[in-house]
Amino acid sequence: MTAPALGPFRLSSEDAPRVTGWGRRRGRVRRLFHDVYVSAKVPITPEVLARGALLLAEPGSYVSHHTAARLWGGIVPDTDRTDVTSPRVRLRATGILGHRVRANAEVTTFHGIPLTTPVQTFLDLGLYLDLVDLVVLGDSLVRANRVTVRELVEQAARRRGPGSRRARVAAALVRAGVDSGMESRLRMLMVLAGLPEPVINHKIYWADGTVRWRFDLSFPQFRLIIEYDGRQHADSPTQWRGDVGRREWFDDNDWRIVVSGSTDIYRTPARTLTRITGAMRARGMAVPRLREDWRRHFPSMPEDLAHPA
Repeated sequence: MTAPALGPFRLSSEDAPRVTGWGRRRGRVRRLFHDVYVSAKVPITPEVLARGALLLAEPGSYVSHHTAARLWGGIVPDTDRTDVTSPRVRLRATGILGHRVRANAEVTTFHGIPLTTPVQTFLDLGLYLDLVDLVVLGDSLVRANRVTVRELVEQAARRRGPGSRRARVAAALVRAGVDSGMESRLRMLMVLAGLPEPVINHKIYWADGTVRWRFDLSFPQFRLIIEYDGRQHADSPTQWRGDVGRREWFDDNDWRIVVSGSTDIYRTPARTLTRITGAMRARGMAVPRLREDWRRHFPSMPEDLAHPA
């Protein structure tokens, strides 16, 4: 077997490397899609899958939707298919989700791959993602410096057709400075429940002007911090000492912190809202009557169903 090219190739192509059935059985190459293979030495990434899928598509096709979002550094729900948009014939192949070209779609190239622009990708996914996932995507694209909040809002305002209303609502909720998708979800749990929107990335400085502490979500006026923490706190002595020092600073300076993890968001959101509103009241904040909107996006597991929110 001739050594295969590093990039994806069509086995049926005249210039494809010679790969025998024995070579495939020996794991020298990996199958990406029908007739599309790649060297087993190449890690399978969204970019590799995108290049492979485009080999099967008609001229003028480009990567879009979930796949484009990942290539831009956006956070979207997992999917086992690669999205390709084509001008005439919708691509049909196992592992590929074909789309038809939308009028006036904005397309560019990234690392030589034709794909929808970050704004176009966000708008297109307004039809496929729910509100919270769309805000998570918007936050992450802003974080990756692919787009600004203003661009999302302005372009969403011009959008018409299926998914346009959701895109407009989500764009208005996208914020700059968000560090993680789970931080976005925690903020959206609060916002959809009708609670005041917290300040993002509030900073506490040393005397020399350097940043000492940075808070994910907070109400600085009331010295209340709402924080998502997905770390393992005991993963190192250094981390443990840093957390202890931080907590001692909070105590000495009369700051209250409510820490939430993934379970608090995905399994027990009602209990999480109760903890947050309790901390708000304890800090002297006015807490409105909670809206029910959050329940559509944050379903409770059995252990949370009997918990009032």
